[in-house]
Order: sequence, then structure tokens, then C-alpha cells
Amino acid sequence: MADASNKNNANLSQRFRKFFTTRDFIFHDGRDLRRFSVAGRTQALFAGAAAITVLFSGYGVSQAMAGAIAVSGVTAVPGSPEAQVAQMRAQVNRMQAEVAAAKEAAKLHAARVEQRQALISAVLSGKTDPGALDHALPAVAGKTSGVAAEMLAPLREVEQRQVALAGKARAAGEARYQQTAVQFRRLGLAPERYVRIVSGAMGGPFEPLDANDTAAGSDSAESADAQFRALFLTWKKLDALEQTVISIPSMQPVDKLLFTSSFGVRSDPFRGTAAMHAGVDIPGAIGTPIYATADGVISHAGRQGGYGNLVQINHGRGIETRYGHLSKILVADNTRVRRGQMIGLMGSTGRSTGSHLHYEVRVDGKAVNPIPFLQSGEYLASAQDRAAGGVGGPAK
Repeated sequence: MADASNKNNANLSQRFRKFFTTRDFIFHDGRDLRRFSVAGRTQALFAGAAAITVLFSGYGVSQAMAGAIAVSGVTAVPGSPEAQVAQMRAQVNRMQAEVAAAKEAAKLHAARVEQRQALISAVLSGKTDPGALDHALPAVAGKTSGVAAEMLAPLREVEQRQVALAGKARAAGEARYQQTAVQFRRLGLAPERYVRIVSGAMGGPFEPLDANDTAAGSDSAESADAQFRALFLTWKKLDALEQTVISIPSMQPVDKLLFTSSFGVRSDPFRGTAAMHAGVDIPGAIGTPIYATADGVISHAGRQGGYGNLVQINHGRGIETRYGHLSKILVADNTRVRRGQMIGLMGSTGRSTGSHLHYEVRVDGKAVNPIPFLQSGEYLASAQDRAAGGVGGPAK
């Protein structure tokens, strides 16, 4: 056994000497040819030094990798297996919290997009649910996680397009408001009386958002909010004016419109002296249908002095109409009527010289000329149809 071991050692030593034998090298530097030799012992020393260097480098790299993995918390962290499991659970909980926050942010942004779209549609079409627009939404977070930012990217693109639409809708709303206000003034009504704008109103020209300006951040969000606040105020005053339109008499009380007496000072038919005539007289046969000229509530239906049989309709906003000398009343006190609804039949009751309708329009209790209301044309009628389609007049 000892002889075999000695023999193996001798063979290993012989191989080592054979591998690290003296070697000759020839080097040509471009001019001279040089020859030099490296002894086997020198070769062995260099090989040993190189092996030690490689071993130390490998150990250093392995230690660095282990430290990096430990810092990342993926594996090989110091501590017991229970501590590692707890750390993994904490990471999962953080991820779940980020996903939940992203879902909530997406929900709020979607609600804002829907409300803003409803506001744009309301201004352009005049039809919406006011309660939905008056409902304030909670503010969305300015800073979000990476997960939330990825989920919200499509909604943010929609919001940017809505900002551009908001400017156009506001211009259209202002134009329609001015057009309706002109009709009010033509009737002798001040539109400002029916429109009460809240304090802190905003204005100014619309400047579209630069789509390439991605560094705007919260400033862009604040600009968009201001743009929609201004649009909301435009809608509020437009809606208030168009809701008032419901109360304005805008159609003929009879099918065939003629006049035997106008509004203002005239010669009294019974006394022959100058007297104030608070309405217009429209002639016709007894039994001619009489129609309500706007939505409202019947404030009086019965006999009243010189009016004879009188129907009085309260249209709200301080506006009322009176229909006198009727042969028959078809409505009762405190009932609601709609524009175009038959309310009575023409006659000659009360202080009258023949069958006709005495028609009055009063604003804040004062009689005004009914002629402009009878000639208001299709604009007010179409505005009334657009303004929610509800019945006007005060509540019972």
C-alpha cells in the first residue's frame, strides 16, 4: 500500500516537472530577432499566483451577490424562515394596497369624466339632470403610483380632449344665453332679474391645452378644473334663464288672432272717456276655445267683477296671465295647466259689449303689453320645449 502511494506521488511529480519544463521564446521587434528562456520553476510560480488571484476574485464576487440579494429581500435574507415569510407578506400587502388605490383613483377619474361630459352635453343640448351636475365630486390625488398612472393614462387622455370641448361648449352656451336675453329684453323683461350668479364667477378667453406639454403636472389639472368651473357657471345662468322661459306666455290664446282693442289708454266703450285698458280684446264667437299661453297654476277660476268669468294663471317668476269674459270655465283653482291646454270658452260675461276674450299679461302684478308676447315667435316656444319639459308655475 505504501509502495503504491509512493509510486503515485512519483508519477505526479514527474508529470508536474514534465508540464513545467524550460521553454524557449522567440521575439521579433521589427528589427532584431531575440530569444529568451523561461525556467519551469518560474512558470510554476506564475501559475500559482494566478490561481490564488482567481480564487480571491471569485470569493469577492460571490459575497457581493449575496449582499445584493439580501438587500433586495428576495431571498437569502438574514433571519429565520418565519421572518422571511413575514417580509414577503408585507410586500404582497403593499402591492395589494397599490392596486386598491389605483382602482379607487380610476373610479374617481371615471366619475369626473362622466360628470364633465354631462355638463358639456347640458350646455350644448339644454337637456340634463341638474342634480347630477350640482353634485360635487371629491378631488382626485395629484400624485399616484406607477400602477395607478398606467391605469389612469387613457382617462387622462379623455380629460384633455374634454378640456378642448369645454371651451367650445362654453362659447356656444354664452351665445345661446345672449340670444335668449335679447328675447327677454324685447318683451320688456330684464334677464338679470332671473339669473343670480354665485359669487366668485370666472371668465376670460379659452386657451387650449398644449398636447405636447407633458410637464404641466398639477398646473394643467388646475387649469382644467378652472375651465370646467367657468363652464358650470355658464350652464347655471343659461339654465336659470331657460327655466324662466317656461313661465313666459309664448303662444296665442285662440286659434284665430284679431284685435278689437289694444293695450293702453283708450276711450272707454261704456263711458266714452279716456281709460286705461290693461290687456287686449280678441273677438270671436261664443264657445270659441281659449288656451293657456304658458305652463302654470290656476290662481283664480270664477266670477270677478268686470272680468265676468275669469281664469287667472300664475306662471311663476312673477308672471301671470288673465283670461276674462268667458262663457264657461274648464279648470279649477290650484290645479296645474300646460301651455296649449284648453281652460275655457269665449263669451261676453262681465263688463262686455259682445263675445270676445280680454287677455292680460302681468309682471310682478303690473299689467304689460301682451302684443310682444303674442308675437314672440318660435324661439321662445322651442326654448320652452328644450327647458326640461316640466310644468311651470309655483308649487301648491
